[in-house]
Amino acid sequence: MKKTLQFLQALEKWIIVIAFAIMVIACFIQVVNRNIFRIPVSGFEEAAKYSMVYMVLLGTELGLRDGTQISIQGVVDKLPLKARKIIRVLARIIVIVFAAVMTKSGWAMVMKQAKIGQTSPGLGIPMYIPYFALVLGFGLITIVQSGYLIKQCLDFNKPEEKEE
Repeated sequence: MKKTLQFLQALEKWIIVIAFAIMVIACFIQVVNRNIFRIPVSGFEEAAKYSMVYMVLLGTELGLRDGTQISIQGVVDKLPLKARKIIRVLARIIVIVFAAVMTKSGWAMVMKQAKIGQTSPGLGIPMYIPYFALVLGFGLITIVQSGYLIKQCLDFNKPEEKEE
């Protein structure tokens, strides 16, 4: 399971890097085009937006994994060790359930877009490609957070609390 999680995390980071590169290049070309060449091209703005959507959704999982998401850490830290562990497990379960529901809903949206055949106005790509960011982002959250939940449950009775 550890190798699978490491592979998914590496895949996630590479997709974020690629999406960031696409966004930066698209924004740069758009600014240069707007100020120098003045050629009417609308696809660069769309490419930047869709790249940002992928980065945000994948970055959400990254933030959940390393604990940089908003939390009520000050309140939780004042509780006894056992209560802290229980609250962290419950919080992770809530995140997993929410992500699973969003993955299912995102998949339904992707299938509907594939059936309709709608394309984006600027790039002309099928709209299920941008909507797939929901499935990918929340699907990875579900899988990776489930792996960490299993690890958390296995480490529950250990005397020392480990930071994730």
